[in-house]
Amino acid sequence: MYYSKTVTDYFNNPRNVGEIADADGIGIVGNSKCGDIMKIYLKIKNNIITDVKFKTYGCAAAIATSSMATEMIKGKDISEATKITNKIIINKLGGLPDNKIHCSCLAEQAIRAAVKDYVNKTKK
Repeated sequence: MYYSKTVTDYFNNPRNVGEIADADGIGIVGNSKCGDIMKIYLKIKNNIITDVKFKTYGCAAAIATSSMATEMIKGKDISEATKITNKIIINKLGGLPDNKIHCSCLAEQAIRAAVKDYVNKTKK
């Protein structure tokens, strides 16, 4: 299986790995077909994502897409973050094999789930 240099880098040197104990939003998604599970933690102030961490159980593509997604949303307004699609993540990574596209979908879904969790928690 061929991975781009960027995918390999983000797998070997993942950015933003870990948890945020007092996260404002947490998104957990999984794919039962392949067993990948992603968890994204957000710290948000004035609707800006000030910190983001992830924990992913899965293959190299799952880890790389999680890592890239966290890099892409850090410092962004939550509405901007939810506009990031799996196709944008794939392009930033320099492509993914067809059988690994679902990993980028999980990253997109995890971002949206974490933002939704934050919004639900902050509704008055």
